[in-house]
Amino acid sequence: MQDNSRLLNEALAHHQAGRLAEAKTRYARILEAEPRHADALHFMGLLACQIDQRDAGIALIRESIAAYPSPIYHNNLGNALREAGDLTQAIDAYRQAIALKRDYAEAHNNLGNALREAGEPRAALDSCAQAIELRPGYAEAYNNLGNALKDLCELDAAAASYGKAIAAKPEFAEAHLNLGHVMKAKGHIDAALECYRECVTRAPQLAVAHDSLATLLMHRGEIDAAIESFRRVVALQPDSAPALNTLGNALNSAARVGEAVPCYEQAIALAPDFADAYHNLANALRRLGVAERALPYARRAIELRDDTPSFHNNLGTILADLNEFDAAVECYRKALALNPDFGESHTCVLFGQSYVKHWSAQTHLHDARYFGERMAARATPYTDWPVLADTRAGRPLRVGFVSADLRKHPVGYFLECALAQLDRSRVTPIAYSNGLHSDELTARIKPSFAAWRHVADLDDAELARKIRDDRIDILVDLSGHTGRNRLPMFAWRPAPVQVSWLGYFATTGLKEIDYILGDPHVLPHGEENQYVEQLWRLPDCYLCFTLPSEATPVNTLPALANGYVTFGCFNNHKKLNDHVIEVWARVLAAVPGSRLLLKNHQLNEAIIRNDTLARFARHGIGAERLMLEGPSSREQYFAAYHRVDFALDPFPYPGGTTSVEGLWMGVPVLGRHGDRFLAHLGEMVLQTAGLPQWIAVDDDDYVARAVAYASDLPALAALRASLRERVMRSPLCDAPRFAGHLAMAFEQMWQARVKRADATHELPETSEVEGAQ
Repeated sequence: MQDNSRLLNEALAHHQAGRLAEAKTRYARILEAEPRHADALHFMGLLACQIDQRDAGIALIRESIAAYPSPIYHNNLGNALREAGDLTQAIDAYRQAIALKRDYAEAHNNLGNALREAGEPRAALDSCAQAIELRPGYAEAYNNLGNALKDLCELDAAAASYGKAIAAKPEFAEAHLNLGHVMKAKGHIDAALECYRECVTRAPQLAVAHDSLATLLMHRGEIDAAIESFRRVVALQPDSAPALNTLGNALNSAARVGEAVPCYEQAIALAPDFADAYHNLANALRRLGVAERALPYARRAIELRDDTPSFHNNLGTILADLNEFDAAVECYRKALALNPDFGESHTCVLFGQSYVKHWSAQTHLHDARYFGERMAARATPYTDWPVLADTRAGRPLRVGFVSADLRKHPVGYFLECALAQLDRSRVTPIAYSNGLHSDELTARIKPSFAAWRHVADLDDAELARKIRDDRIDILVDLSGHTGRNRLPMFAWRPAPVQVSWLGYFATTGLKEIDYILGDPHVLPHGEENQYVEQLWRLPDCYLCFTLPSEATPVNTLPALANGYVTFGCFNNHKKLNDHVIEVWARVLAAVPGSRLLLKNHQLNEAIIRNDTLARFARHGIGAERLMLEGPSSREQYFAAYHRVDFALDPFPYPGGTTSVEGLWMGVPVLGRHGDRFLAHLGEMVLQTAGLPQWIAVDDDDYVARAVAYASDLPALAALRASLRERVMRSPLCDAPRFAGHLAMAFEQMWQARVKRADATHELPETSEVEGAQ
């Protein structure tokens, strides 16, 4: 007869060493000879659970209990049932183990863990405390006690419990991880990072720890470090589609879009029905300028999950890049129908109307008001601001600037020189950056702010509270309805004066924004009925151009050497609507031999190039008259102006940054009169530069002026030679003058607000602002 004791010892040795096949063979031999051998049944059951034969394993464990009702067996049954997701029976098994052995600390601890997972954190506290009483220094019980306390939002007590777990067992990685979660919840970000880093040091194979560290690094704006941690997660879980998708999102956020694309593609290969990965891949391809490739992925995401507003919104943005503006706005409206509070779709509807045919001031205002009403309905606006009581004469105003574009972007370029010239005795500027990445321009402008807050991961209520706690007098929106704006937060009214400036060119729709800051050109009298806000006009122009650091010289007029005139436009291709193409075709037809150079990022895509050629061909202009170029480096961009005699401004959406940059390169721009802020941008640039004669009143006048200027090359050459100096002398580039006007506007807005508060008796007690910094 075989020696079952010897076989059991051999089986256990193989089992503990991970040689499961050898262990299983010996357990089976024991059970063949003695079918009710309790230990063999029990350990065979545990082995079956280990190899994912959970149902069979649980049945074997139950047989072992029937053969011998050991408290250990009941405890292990509880573990198996808990892993199978059957918390009710797991709790019963732990309780039976405790009934058999009252001082069974491990069973008390496991019962506490199961009770917490079952949504009974208070009952869990008692079980974990009992485990600790029975076994002082029981690290796992302290950890589980901390989890229950965290569920009850008793964060200080939870942190203390995790600390005791770590003191008892310093190598306990999960306790470091959990303490990090609590520190993060308490807002102690540095402490949380330290905990996560300690966890990954203790357990470098714990993917969730790397993921937690990466997520917090993203929150801090340390995106490159975050990406490396997300890469570690993928290395540990190479078959995880969510991990690949998250890595792709981090790369996308860091503007490393080309690296993000294969992450999304791998995620889709692993999970063909993973809607988020299709959506994110479509977004990345659109950002790479290949909207045609993006389109089927965006549509597939919607097929998989039609009820997600952001998917419809993304499809709309792709369609807009393909110049299908009416279809794009339909997508945005579908997203709003799914979620009327989806701020991004409101923004796309409003911004998208810049390109659609038959723009209506009434429709635009109606849509903007609807946005404002929806955002106001979900906000709890502040109605008192202690800063209002600080009416000391001459104190600098604390002005907050909210933007995602404090980087190489038109907002960054126009803000840079003005910010550097702001008188700190009058204005203390504070940045609230909602951007996901930074660049060399960010590094240049950061020192011009008294403080820099990275706020991308704060929700509206948190950001509003932070701004109010920062004692901001005037809060400035630099985005309007453009990407990554924080307009919904302005509905909370965290500052007593709120202004929209620089990044947008229409009403925000928010009655909580007091002023649109512009100038007499973009905000002419008679158009006040297009706005929810009051209009505030700076004396000259509402922006100041930061001169390029690139030392690209102005060349001689290219037509003198070419023998023909080259028109140019370097604006976003979306601005080139059918009406613009028709008028430009008339210009080309009226100026024999002339060429047109178009340069923008959309022309990187074949479908856009072919469509552009076809649109001109319909008006009799052949491909030989057109030069179509995609994006280039900034140095090459400026050099491209050397091939242009003068620029043609599109309408009703003219150029802003490109127009000023063209003038600086000696290239005048032909614009036309508009009917709203957006359409007045070109007028503002030309009027401020002293070139009102380059503004046409209608289509016929536009063509006539183009022909006249193209016919007088000596005059064009003379203007080209003098234009850079003219621009540099104009208010467009006079940063000290502009900064003075800006500071004065802020001061007058503040004085008006204090006066109104005094008249309505809403000034807080002076004592509330004592010690303000």
